[in-house]
Amino acid sequence: MIRKKVMFFLASWVFIIFLGGCMQDQDNTSVNEGADDTDVGNEIISVDHFVSVVSTAPSMSGEIAQLYVRERVLTSIPDSLEGQVVLFIHGAGTPAEVGFDVPYSGHSWMAYLAELGMDVFAMDTTGYGRSTRPLVMNDRCNLSAQQQEELFGDSCSSSYPYAATTMTSDWHDIDAVVDYLRELRGVGTVHLVGWSQGGPRSAGYAALNPEKVGNIVLLAPAYSRQLPATEAQAEIAGAVFTKQSHDDFVNNWNRQVGCSDQYDPAVSDAVWAAMLDSDPVGATWGSGVRRAPRTPTFGWTSIEVANTLTPIMMVAGTHDAQVSPERVQDMYADLGSDKKVYIEMSCSSHNAMWEKDAEQLFDASYQWLTSTSYNGIDNGMLEMEE
Repeated sequence: MIRKKVMFFLASWVFIIFLGGCMQDQDNTSVNEGADDTDVGNEIISVDHFVSVVSTAPSMSGEIAQLYVRERVLTSIPDSLEGQVVLFIHGAGTPAEVGFDVPYSGHSWMAYLAELGMDVFAMDTTGYGRSTRPLVMNDRCNLSAQQQEELFGDSCSSSYPYAATTMTSDWHDIDAVVDYLRELRGVGTVHLVGWSQGGPRSAGYAALNPEKVGNIVLLAPAYSRQLPATEAQAEIAGAVFTKQSHDDFVNNWNRQVGCSDQYDPAVSDAVWAAMLDSDPVGATWGSGVRRAPRTPTFGWTSIEVANTLTPIMMVAGTHDAQVSPERVQDMYADLGSDKKVYIEMSCSSHNAMWEKDAEQLFDASYQWLTSTSYNGIDNGMLEMEE
């Protein structure tokens, strides 16, 4: 196969104009020291992109937001990348580059797929990670009173008593990045991988834009048959954003441990260090916290799910105490696509990609993205093979 070198221009700007906003990309490259080479001189590298979009987030509507996109890719790629471009979409709290590119051997989902030849991207929507954060997220009074008390020992009145972003603004951000990637790589469709709240973000986006999406993999998709249908029915009023401390993070994970050696504490440490690195402001609050927009979900009801024909793999951890396997099974039952699989991981939690069976998850995702099947099966409810 003819291959071409990926060309990168440090500190250069490439401007691409799209309907609905101006997008710009600045590429900076760095070789991941922990990446494995598939052959001499063909390393997995990390590239940072920033995509500009006119924001529709209510807390900064009409302003320009810079959306952070991380790429993991081999230095030599095929001339044609159709069917090989993947976009990871994060959940309600953890930014994408932290969730999917953990700097610990064997736990970067992005690097796993990149090593197999895919061009892998992960994006932060507005308010997360290295993307633009609405200014109202810098005011600690815009946390809930309870979280203020936990972190600061007192509370103050909010300056903006609404959610900073909405599902609609998230879909707008995703569309900007998907269009950017389609143009950048000359492809018609982009595969999506979502985790937790990334379920409604990814599959909800696909329901609106099926012609732009290839296959979808969802880990612990946060589906509920009781979700509101419209923004007017959602809980928009309330805290602007949420925080997570190290104790919050560890305690939440530990309550989901059901097997011996389910996860390595060193991986937990690596994730938390990356979390604080993604939020320089939150890192200075108390002993350090991760900030994220509060995320009222709407518009991804059983009706939208029933009308979705995109091939979707759904994965649930048996010990997930945040999105129960039963909720994921409900999504499987309601999904309209005839190409759908539900896979349960018997020794995993909500954080399956950071745990000991991560490689089985990564392999299953690669199979689905490249062949629309898992071990040759494209429809059914299965147990993940050890």
